[in-house]
Amino acid sequence: MKKITINKNDSGKRLDKFLCKSFPRLPETLVQKYIRKKRIKINGKKAQNSNKLCENDILELYVNDEFFEPLIYSEDFKKAPSDLDIVYEDKNIIIVNKKSGLIVHPDKNFQVDCLINRIKNYMLKKGEYTPEQEHSFSPALVNRIDRNTSGIVLAAKNSETLMILNNKMKNREIHKNYLCIVCGNINPKSGTLTGYLEKDSKENKVFIKNIKNQSKNLKSIITKYQTIESKKYFSLVDVELLTGRTHQIRAHFASIGNPLLGDGKYGKNSINRSKGYKFQALCSYKLRFEFKSDAGILNYLNGKQFEVPREKIWFIKDFYDNF
Repeated sequence: MKKITINKNDSGKRLDKFLCKSFPRLPETLVQKYIRKKRIKINGKKAQNSNKLCENDILELYVNDEFFEPLIYSEDFKKAPSDLDIVYEDKNIIIVNKKSGLIVHPDKNFQVDCLINRIKNYMLKKGEYTPEQEHSFSPALVNRIDRNTSGIVLAAKNSETLMILNNKMKNREIHKNYLCIVCGNINPKSGTLTGYLEKDSKENKVFIKNIKNQSKNLKSIITKYQTIESKKYFSLVDVELLTGRTHQIRAHFASIGNPLLGDGKYGKNSINRSKGYKFQALCSYKLRFEFKSDAGILNYLNGKQFEVPREKIWFIKDFYDNF
Protein backbone atom coordinates (compact mmCIF):
# COMPACT_ATOMS: atom_id res chain seq x y z
CA MET A 1 0.00 0.00 0.00
CA LYS A 2 1.21 3.48 -0.88
CA LYS A 3 0.06 6.76 0.67
CA ILE A 4 0.25 10.07 -1.14
CA THR A 5 -0.48 13.53 0.23
CA ILE A 6 -1.93 15.84 -2.41
CA ASN A 7 -0.02 19.11 -2.78
CA LYS A 8 -1.25 22.48 -4.05
CA ASN A 9 -0.30 21.87 -7.68
CA ASP A 10 -2.34 18.65 -7.75
CA SER A 11 -5.40 20.22 -6.15
CA GLY A 12 -8.41 20.38 -8.47
CA LYS A 13 -7.33 17.49 -10.68
CA ARG A 14 -9.60 14.52 -11.37
CA LEU A 15 -8.49 11.41 -9.52
CA ASP A 16 -8.14 9.22 -12.62
CA LYS A 17 -6.20 11.89 -14.57
CA PHE A 18 -3.89 12.47 -11.62
CA LEU A 19 -3.10 8.76 -11.27
CA CYS A 20 -2.39 8.28 -14.98
CA LYS A 21 -0.06 11.30 -15.00
CA SER A 22 1.69 10.44 -11.71
CA PHE A 23 2.20 6.73 -12.37
CA PRO A 24 2.84 6.25 -16.10
CA ARG A 25 3.47 2.51 -15.56
CA LEU A 26 -0.11 2.08 -14.35
CA PRO A 27 -2.41 1.55 -17.38
CA GLU A 28 -5.59 3.59 -17.52
CA THR A 29 -7.67 0.42 -17.66
CA LEU A 30 -6.20 -0.71 -14.33
CA VAL A 31 -6.75 2.74 -12.82
CA GLN A 32 -10.46 2.41 -13.63
CA LYS A 33 -10.56 -1.16 -12.32
CA TYR A 34 -8.77 -0.40 -9.04
CA ILE A 35 -11.01 2.59 -8.34
CA ARG A 36 -14.07 0.46 -9.02
CA LYS A 37 -12.84 -2.32 -6.72
CA LYS A 38 -12.10 0.17 -3.89
CA ARG A 39 -8.35 -0.43 -4.05
CA ILE A 40 -7.85 3.33 -4.30
CA LYS A 41 -9.31 5.51 -1.54
CA ILE A 42 -9.39 9.19 -0.68
CA ASN A 43 -9.10 9.98 3.02
CA GLY A 44 -10.02 6.38 3.80
CA LYS A 45 -13.26 6.50 1.80
CA LYS A 46 -14.43 5.00 -1.47
CA ALA A 47 -13.34 7.04 -4.50
CA GLN A 48 -14.85 7.81 -7.89
CA ASN A 49 -13.02 8.47 -11.17
CA SER A 50 -14.34 12.01 -11.29
CA ASN A 51 -13.48 12.97 -7.70
CA LYS A 52 -11.63 16.31 -7.63
CA LEU A 53 -8.58 16.22 -5.40
CA CYS A 54 -8.05 18.81 -2.66
CA GLU A 55 -4.81 19.96 -1.09
CA ASN A 56 -3.80 17.69 1.85
CA ASP A 57 -6.07 14.83 0.73
CA ILE A 58 -4.56 11.44 1.53
CA LEU A 59 -4.66 8.85 -1.24
CA GLU A 60 -4.32 5.19 -0.32
CA LEU A 61 -3.34 2.95 -3.21
CA TYR A 62 -3.59 -0.82 -2.70
CA VAL A 63 -1.64 -1.51 -5.88
CA ASN A 64 1.32 -3.74 -6.76
CA ASP A 65 4.65 -2.03 -6.11
CA GLU A 66 5.82 -2.59 -9.69
CA PHE A 67 3.46 0.15 -10.87
CA PHE A 68 5.08 2.67 -8.55
CA GLU A 69 8.53 2.23 -10.03
CA PRO A 70 9.33 5.58 -11.67
CA LEU A 71 10.29 5.91 -15.27
CA ILE A 72 13.88 7.07 -15.64
CA TYR A 73 13.75 10.61 -14.31
CA SER A 74 15.12 13.00 -16.89
CA GLU A 75 17.25 15.86 -15.68
CA ASP A 76 18.09 16.94 -19.21
CA PHE A 77 16.41 20.29 -18.64
CA LYS A 78 19.24 21.12 -16.23
CA LYS A 79 21.63 21.03 -19.19
CA ALA A 80 19.72 23.77 -20.98
CA PRO A 81 20.79 27.40 -20.55
CA SER A 82 18.80 29.23 -17.89
CA ASP A 83 19.15 32.69 -19.39
CA LEU A 84 15.87 34.19 -20.56
CA ASP A 85 14.77 37.52 -22.00
CA ILE A 86 11.95 38.15 -19.51
CA VAL A 87 9.22 40.62 -20.46
CA TYR A 88 7.27 40.13 -17.20
CA GLU A 89 7.29 37.75 -14.25
CA ASP A 90 5.44 37.21 -10.98
CA LYS A 91 4.71 34.25 -8.70
CA ASN A 92 2.19 32.77 -11.15
CA ILE A 93 3.35 33.54 -14.68
CA ILE A 94 6.41 34.30 -16.74
CA ILE A 95 6.32 36.05 -20.12
CA VAL A 96 9.41 35.47 -22.22
CA ASN A 97 10.69 36.98 -25.45
CA LYS A 98 11.83 33.92 -27.43
CA LYS A 99 14.55 34.37 -30.00
CA SER A 100 14.24 33.12 -33.58
CA GLY A 101 15.69 29.64 -34.10
CA LEU A 102 14.80 28.30 -30.65
CA ILE A 103 12.13 25.59 -30.43
CA VAL A 104 9.60 25.83 -27.62
CA HIS A 105 9.36 22.07 -26.82
CA PRO A 106 11.65 19.11 -27.52
CA ASP A 107 10.88 17.77 -31.00
CA LYS A 108 11.03 14.26 -32.47
CA ASN A 109 14.82 14.55 -32.67
CA PHE A 110 14.87 15.72 -29.01
CA GLN A 111 16.78 18.88 -28.30
CA VAL A 112 17.77 19.74 -24.75
CA ASP A 113 17.99 23.45 -25.48
CA CYS A 114 14.36 24.43 -25.93
CA LEU A 115 12.33 27.18 -24.31
CA ILE A 116 10.42 25.05 -21.79
CA ASN A 117 13.67 23.45 -20.57
CA ARG A 118 15.21 26.90 -20.16
CA ILE A 119 12.21 27.99 -18.10
CA LYS A 120 12.35 24.86 -15.93
CA ASN A 121 16.05 25.33 -15.27
CA TYR A 122 15.55 29.03 -14.53
CA MET A 123 12.80 28.24 -12.01
CA LEU A 124 14.85 25.43 -10.50
CA LYS A 125 17.74 27.81 -9.81
CA LYS A 126 15.32 30.34 -8.30
CA GLY A 127 13.91 27.68 -5.99
CA GLU A 128 10.45 27.91 -7.61
CA TYR A 129 10.47 24.40 -9.09
CA THR A 130 11.54 21.20 -7.36
CA PRO A 131 10.61 18.26 -9.59
CA GLU A 132 11.21 15.68 -6.85
CA GLN A 133 8.40 17.24 -4.81
CA GLU A 134 5.86 17.27 -7.63
CA HIS A 135 3.58 14.32 -8.42
CA SER A 136 2.22 15.41 -11.80
CA PHE A 137 2.98 19.08 -12.46
CA SER A 138 5.85 20.85 -14.16
CA PRO A 139 6.02 24.42 -15.51
CA ALA A 140 4.17 24.59 -18.82
CA LEU A 141 3.72 26.87 -21.82
CA VAL A 142 0.29 28.37 -22.48
CA ASN A 143 0.98 29.36 -26.09
CA ARG A 144 3.50 28.29 -28.70
CA ILE A 145 5.18 29.96 -31.64
CA ASP A 146 7.21 28.47 -34.49
CA ARG A 147 10.91 27.81 -34.14
CA ASN A 148 11.80 30.64 -36.52
CA THR A 149 9.27 33.12 -35.13
CA SER A 150 10.44 35.38 -32.31
CA GLY A 151 8.51 36.99 -29.50
CA ILE A 152 6.19 36.47 -26.57
CA VAL A 153 5.53 33.08 -25.03
CA LEU A 154 3.47 32.81 -21.85
CA ALA A 155 4.20 30.12 -19.24
CA ALA A 156 2.42 29.04 -16.05
CA LYS A 157 4.38 28.44 -12.85
CA ASN A 158 1.70 26.41 -11.06
CA SER A 159 -1.21 24.12 -11.84
CA GLU A 160 -4.02 26.53 -10.94
CA THR A 161 -2.55 29.22 -13.17
CA LEU A 162 -2.15 26.77 -16.06
CA MET A 163 -5.78 25.66 -15.81
CA ILE A 164 -7.07 29.27 -15.77
CA LEU A 165 -4.88 30.46 -18.64
CA ASN A 166 -5.69 27.47 -20.84
CA ASN A 167 -9.36 28.24 -20.36
CA LYS A 168 -8.87 31.96 -21.08
CA MET A 169 -6.86 31.18 -24.21
CA LYS A 170 -9.55 28.80 -25.42
CA ASN A 171 -12.25 31.46 -24.86
CA ARG A 172 -10.26 34.16 -26.70
CA GLU A 173 -9.72 36.25 -23.57
CA ILE A 174 -5.99 36.54 -24.23
CA HIS A 175 -5.11 38.57 -27.34
CA LYS A 176 -1.89 38.48 -29.34
CA ASN A 177 -0.46 40.92 -31.87
CA TYR A 178 2.39 40.32 -34.28
CA LEU A 179 4.73 42.50 -36.29
CA CYS A 180 6.01 41.26 -39.63
CA ILE A 181 7.61 42.33 -42.89
CA VAL A 182 5.74 41.19 -45.99
CA CYS A 183 6.86 41.33 -49.60
CA GLY A 184 5.08 44.00 -51.63
CA ASN A 185 2.37 46.45 -50.62
CA ILE A 186 -0.90 45.08 -49.29
CA ASN A 187 -4.03 46.50 -50.86
CA PRO A 188 -5.99 47.72 -48.99
CA LYS A 189 -3.48 48.86 -46.37
CA SER A 190 -5.67 47.60 -43.53
CA GLY A 191 -8.46 45.09 -43.26
CA THR A 192 -9.50 41.63 -42.16
CA LEU A 193 -8.61 38.50 -44.13
CA THR A 194 -10.89 35.48 -43.90
CA GLY A 195 -10.67 32.00 -45.32
CA TYR A 196 -10.27 28.34 -44.51
CA LEU A 197 -7.11 26.52 -43.56
CA GLU A 198 -6.29 22.89 -44.20
CA LYS A 199 -3.31 21.25 -42.53
CA ASP A 200 -1.11 18.61 -44.13
CA SER A 201 0.65 17.00 -41.16
CA LYS A 202 2.95 14.89 -43.33
CA GLU A 203 4.29 17.94 -45.12
CA ASN A 204 4.04 20.14 -41.99
CA LYS A 205 2.36 22.71 -44.17
CA VAL A 206 -1.04 24.35 -44.44
CA PHE A 207 -3.13 25.46 -47.41
CA ILE A 208 -5.58 28.35 -47.59
CA LYS A 209 -8.92 28.12 -49.39
CA ASN A 210 -11.44 30.89 -49.95
CA ILE A 211 -14.48 28.62 -50.08
CA LYS A 212 -15.35 25.91 -47.61
CA ASN A 213 -15.77 22.49 -49.18
CA GLN A 214 -16.75 19.16 -47.69
CA SER A 215 -13.35 18.49 -46.13
CA LYS A 216 -13.56 17.94 -42.37
CA ASN A 217 -10.00 19.23 -42.01
CA LEU A 218 -10.87 22.82 -42.98
CA LYS A 219 -10.69 25.37 -40.16
CA SER A 220 -11.97 28.93 -40.48
CA ILE A 221 -9.34 31.65 -40.08
CA ILE A 222 -9.59 35.40 -39.45
CA THR A 223 -6.52 37.64 -39.67
CA LYS A 224 -6.79 41.37 -38.93
CA TYR A 225 -3.97 43.60 -40.18
CA GLN A 226 -2.80 47.22 -40.35
CA THR A 227 0.08 48.40 -42.55
CA ILE A 228 2.41 50.59 -40.49
CA GLU A 229 4.68 51.68 -43.34
CA SER A 230 5.63 50.60 -46.84
CA LYS A 231 9.10 50.99 -48.38
CA LYS A 232 9.59 50.13 -52.05
CA TYR A 233 9.00 46.38 -52.20
CA PHE A 234 8.27 45.65 -48.52
CA SER A 235 5.73 46.58 -45.85
CA LEU A 236 5.85 46.54 -42.05
CA VAL A 237 2.53 45.18 -40.81
CA ASP A 238 0.78 44.82 -37.43
CA VAL A 239 -1.34 41.66 -37.27
CA GLU A 240 -3.94 40.52 -34.76
CA LEU A 241 -5.01 36.88 -34.83
CA LEU A 242 -8.74 36.50 -34.32
CA THR A 243 -8.26 32.77 -34.73
CA GLY A 244 -5.06 30.92 -33.90
CA ARG A 245 -4.17 28.23 -36.41
CA THR A 246 -0.91 26.60 -37.41
CA HIS A 247 1.16 28.92 -39.66
CA GLN A 248 -1.91 31.15 -40.03
CA ILE A 249 -0.13 34.48 -40.57
CA ARG A 250 2.52 33.04 -42.86
CA ALA A 251 0.11 31.10 -45.06
CA HIS A 252 -2.65 33.72 -45.10
CA PHE A 253 -0.42 36.54 -46.36
CA ALA A 254 1.26 34.21 -48.86
CA SER A 255 -2.19 33.30 -50.22
CA ILE A 256 -2.86 36.95 -51.17
CA GLY A 257 0.55 37.39 -52.80
CA ASN A 258 2.34 39.05 -49.86
CA PRO A 259 4.48 36.33 -48.22
CA LEU A 260 6.61 37.13 -45.20
CA LEU A 261 10.20 38.07 -45.85
CA GLY A 262 12.50 35.23 -44.79
CA ASP A 263 9.81 32.55 -44.88
CA GLY A 264 11.39 29.50 -46.49
CA LYS A 265 8.17 27.47 -46.50
CA TYR A 266 5.60 29.92 -47.89
CA GLY A 267 7.78 32.75 -49.14
CA LYS A 268 10.08 33.57 -52.06
CA ASN A 269 13.54 32.10 -51.55
CA SER A 270 15.14 34.32 -54.19
CA ILE A 271 14.06 37.42 -52.26
CA ASN A 272 15.00 35.85 -48.92
CA ARG A 273 18.50 35.10 -50.16
CA SER A 274 18.96 38.55 -51.67
CA LYS A 275 18.15 40.15 -48.31
CA GLY A 276 20.07 37.54 -46.28
CA TYR A 277 17.02 36.51 -44.21
CA LYS A 278 17.22 32.97 -42.78
CA PHE A 279 14.20 33.39 -40.47
CA GLN A 280 10.76 34.78 -41.25
CA ALA A 281 10.43 38.41 -40.18
CA LEU A 282 7.68 37.69 -37.70
CA CYS A 283 7.50 38.61 -34.01
CA SER A 284 4.74 38.01 -31.47
CA TYR A 285 5.26 41.38 -29.83
CA LYS A 286 2.14 42.14 -27.76
CA LEU A 287 -0.06 40.21 -25.29
CA ARG A 288 -3.28 41.57 -23.73
CA PHE A 289 -5.41 40.05 -20.99
CA GLU A 290 -9.09 40.89 -21.45
CA PHE A 291 -11.00 38.60 -19.12
CA LYS A 292 -14.77 38.43 -19.60
CA SER A 293 -15.27 36.24 -16.54
CA ASP A 294 -13.65 35.55 -13.17
CA ALA A 295 -9.99 34.59 -13.42
CA GLY A 296 -9.49 33.59 -9.78
CA ILE A 297 -5.94 34.14 -8.61
CA LEU A 298 -5.15 35.91 -11.91
CA ASN A 299 -7.78 38.65 -11.76
CA TYR A 300 -4.99 41.18 -11.19
CA LEU A 301 -3.86 40.62 -14.81
CA ASN A 302 -7.15 41.74 -16.33
CA GLY A 303 -6.66 44.75 -18.59
CA LYS A 304 -2.88 44.48 -18.55
CA GLN A 305 -0.78 44.54 -21.69
CA PHE A 306 2.83 43.46 -22.24
CA GLU A 307 5.07 44.20 -25.21
CA VAL A 308 8.50 43.34 -26.54
CA PRO A 309 10.36 46.68 -26.93
CA ARG A 310 10.76 47.65 -30.58
CA GLU A 311 14.54 47.77 -30.21
CA LYS A 312 14.50 44.04 -29.36
CA ILE A 313 12.61 43.06 -32.51
CA TRP A 314 15.48 42.00 -34.72
CA PHE A 315 14.08 43.08 -38.12
CA ILE A 316 12.68 46.52 -37.16
CA LYS A 317 15.97 48.47 -37.39
CA ASP A 318 16.80 46.69 -40.66
CA PHE A 319 13.48 47.75 -42.16
CA TYR A 320 13.95 51.43 -41.36
CA ASP A 321 17.70 51.65 -42.01
CA ASN A 322 18.26 49.38 -45.03
CA PHE A 323 15.02 49.04 -46.98
